[in-house]
Formats: sequence, structure tokens, C-alpha cells
Amino acid sequence: MNEKQRTIKNEVSISGVGLHTGRSASLTFKSAPENHGYKFQRIDLEGKPVIDADVDNVTDTSRGTTISQNGASVSTIEHLLASLVGMEIDNVLIEIDGPEVPIMDGSSSFFTEALEKAGYVLQNLDREYYVIPHNMHYTEPEREVEMVAMPLEGYRLTCMIDYNSPVLGSQHASISSIDEFKTEIAASRTFCFLHELETLVDNNLIKGGDLNNAIVIVDKDVNDTELASLAKLFNRKDIKVAKEGILNNIELRYQNEPARHKLLDMIGDLALIGVPLKGHIMAARPGHAANVAFAKKIKAAIKKERSKKKIHLYDPAAKPLYDVVQIMDILPHRPPFLFIDKILELSKTHVVGVKNVTMNEDLFQGHFPGTPVFPGVIQVEAMAQTGGILVLSTVPDPRNYITLFLKIDNVRFRAQVSPGDTIIFRCDLMEPIRRGIAQMKGVGMVGEKVVVEAEMMAQITRIKESETTL
Repeated sequence: MNEKQRTIKNEVSISGVGLHTGRSASLTFKSAPENHGYKFQRIDLEGKPVIDADVDNVTDTSRGTTISQNGASVSTIEHLLASLVGMEIDNVLIEIDGPEVPIMDGSSSFFTEALEKAGYVLQNLDREYYVIPHNMHYTEPEREVEMVAMPLEGYRLTCMIDYNSPVLGSQHASISSIDEFKTEIAASRTFCFLHELETLVDNNLIKGGDLNNAIVIVDKDVNDTELASLAKLFNRKDIKVAKEGILNNIELRYQNEPARHKLLDMIGDLALIGVPLKGHIMAARPGHAANVAFAKKIKAAIKKERSKKKIHLYDPAAKPLYDVVQIMDILPHRPPFLFIDKILELSKTHVVGVKNVTMNEDLFQGHFPGTPVFPGVIQVEAMAQTGGILVLSTVPDPRNYITLFLKIDNVRFRAQVSPGDTIIFRCDLMEPIRRGIAQMKGVGMVGEKVVVEAEMMAQITRIKESETTL
């Protein structure tokens, strides 16, 4: 039986200080609809901009993972995202009133406990996994980083770290199922070497650090004067080096806690792919930059595979759901400005339409009559009309409405379209329609070739309020 998507049952909030900015912030987990994914909203900024937790929005990986969109950023998101994956929550809105997720104790425990307290509800749509189809590799030879994703039914992760440190040594950590996250990984805290800590302090880069949220590994000879200085800096009575070769500010929760935390970071960063994975991820010496680069590689493979699936799904000769007469009962367009001949599929979230390009269309009298080419702007219009069918299907009396397209972004023309070609358009909602505003991703295909793609925003408007549409 297919697994259903999940969101949280009740709102839950957490407050704390950002490790790097030192700024206090409160965040609230809120339920979200199907296919929403993870989104942050900066409620402290004008307009309350939303930032998608997407690998394409990553802008910094130097001291944690930062994402930016719509003029806003939020940093140190990896521990929170790891908790969402570990608790198997698919859709949530995270409202936050500052630029950085609170560090708490340096692990995912507080977020995991909050999500457990919030509970979850099953949603109507199935969870859509990306199943790793074959071995996928990523390497950074200069840093000796190696990562590989392998086919597996389930989600297994293995991590090895080796910093050439006699104190830390080589460590391994693994989980055989995401169910183990809460008990085996969530409590693992971030760590740093003493020389890194001193550099961060000297450059005022850990304004929120207080030695309660990190394991400090002593990788150099340190005298009593230096320890006294650190104690004073972090308001401690005294600081010593414990027998494990770490500062005695905290005790290790696991002998291999640093390796477990690196695995935690991997889970959080790979969440930015945007879909849950099925596969075995193995990594040697990973970091945020490598995690993000590998996530981008996997996401590119997903986009390519999904594009191919959509291309091969549709037979233009199949019996239509709507023919051209039925289309005219929904759309206000009429020849010669009606560019859709039939609709093959229609659901609450997607639509598939067909345009037969013929030489006898009036536009070819003036558009390169010696070498006829179907204009790109008309391709976009035909795509928009296909999307209009989807949008207008959400109102009970579509004849009394039209769709006004407010914005068209990321338009790409991939190949020439000529008379005799049949274009199949597919439009998918990028998020649920709210207040009559729909955002869609459209793709046009001729055979197995993508010829055009675009993102569109449309508004449902009563005809009496406006008499024109794109």
C-alpha cells in the first residue's frame, strides 16, 4: 500500500539563539497542504517573504547551510531539516522571526521533540519517493571527499570521517532505516577543533556560542593560561581537557558522536532535494558544500527522469477528455486565437492538452512563409490556455470566469516547432491555488523532445470585472 504524505497535527514553537549571528529567534512549525514541502517564512521582514527549502536556493555553506529567496535568507537550517526527515514529515511551513535557526544544544533533539509533541496527520496524496536507479557518485579529490548513492529499498546512510587527528581518529556512523533517526542520530551535537574555535572567536563568527552547544576537540597543546582565557570568554569557572581529548564543557553522548553528527548534517542537507529518497547514501569526509553539491546532482537526475516520464505518458491520438467544442465551453478564446485542440487529462493538480500545428493556419502567411516556424510566443499562449483549463476547472461556473496571466518566468525554447508537429502541453500546479492565484509549471513536447517550458502565474477573474486576457 502506498504511503501517504504527512503534515503536523498541531502548531509548535521553539525559541533560542543563533550560533553565528547571536540573535534570538522564535520559530513555529505549521501544518501545510500536500506537495507543499518545506518552506521558511521570515515573519520579521516586510511582506513576510517565503523561502523554499530547495537546493537551488543555497547561497552559503561555509559555516552551515544558508538558503535565500525573495530578498530574504535563513541560515543554519540543516539540523531542523534533518528532524523533519527523521520524523517523516513531508509538508510544513516554518515561520521564523530572525535570520538564523536557533542552535539549541547543537543537535536535532529539540526540533525532534517539538515535532513529536505536535503529532502528525496523514494527507490524501501519496508520498512520492525518488528511488535511486543506479550508482551515483560525487568526489572532491582535493578534500578526499567521496559520496555515492546506491539503489536500495529504504533509506540507509553511512558516514566516515577522518581529519588526521590523533584525538578524533577515524570514525564511522550509520543507520539502516530512517526510523532510527530519533534514537541514534538526533541527539548528536555539532563539533569543532580548538584551533577552529579560536579563529571563530577572534573573528566574532560565533556570537551565539557558549560551549553548551558544541563538542570542542583539543587538537593542539594547550596550557593553563589558554584554558583560563577560554573559561573567562564563555563565563565558565574553569575548563579542562577531558580524557577523551575534548574540553570538559560537555560529556560525549556517543563514542562516535562527531561521525553521527556528520550523518545528521547529510540528512538535513539532502532534504533540500525536495523529495524523500530510497537508496543507500555512503559518504567519506562529507561537509555542507559536498552535501549540497551531491544534492544538486541528484535533483538534476530527478528532473531529467521526470521530464522523460511525462514525455512518454501521452498518446496524441488517444480519445480526448475534452474536444475543441467542449474546450470552447470553458475558455473564452475563439479561432484564430484558440490554440488548443483537445484535452487528454485533467486532475486537481495537472492538465494535459494537445495542439496540432498545421500549415493552413493564418499565422504562417507572415511568419517565415518560406521556412515556416511556429512562433515561440504562440507556444507559450497555447501552454497558458492549457493551464487555463486547469485553473477554470476549480470554479463551478467557468463560463463566467477568465484567467489573467500575471507573470511568466523562466521561459525556455528548446527546439523548433514546424507545421505537421503535434505539441503536447502539460501544466502542473506548483502549489495549491490561494485567493484565486495559481502558479503552474508548463512543459511542451513534440514526440520525445521538450520544445518549450515556462513557469506561469494566473488569476481567476469574473468576466464582468475584465474583458481581456493573455
